[in-house]
Amino acid sequence: MFHKINSVKALDNYILKIRFAEGITKLYDLKPWFKIYPKFKQIKNSNLYYEVFVDVGGHGIVWNDDLDLSCEELYNNGKKYKSPFDDLMSFRDATLLWNLNESTLRKAIVYGKLIEGEDVCKFGKQWVISMKAMEREYGKPNK
Repeated sequence: MFHKINSVKALDNYILKIRFAEGITKLYDLKPWFKIYPKFKQIKNSNLYYEVFVDVGGHGIVWNDDLDLSCEELYNNGKKYKSPFDDLMSFRDATLLWNLNESTLRKAIVYGKLIEGEDVCKFGKQWVISMKAMEREYGKPNK
């Protein structure tokens, strides 16, 4: 499965906090890269570390033209971080993962397949849905 990154935050001690589209947050320790790849040493003891951002499309994270990490590396080797928002995702992310239209999810609410307050919730104009509800109604996400 492809894991799209929604956000990244540089924490102290060279730990990155990565939020994935499917509602999972992971912590990734960057310190081993300083020994393995000399290019990563430029991050150490510099403000560059805190300038990390998500690559266009969420396929990885980037510091500059020479330094980046893929979403698969971060997902596969990151440690799961327990967050109160685990397993929640926007309708947009859910529709991308399951190859659905947003109207399909809205109709599922109207028809009672998805229960507001249990499976889905609206914050302002943004709908949020649980991974559990998506898997119950639509199976595992598409690759």
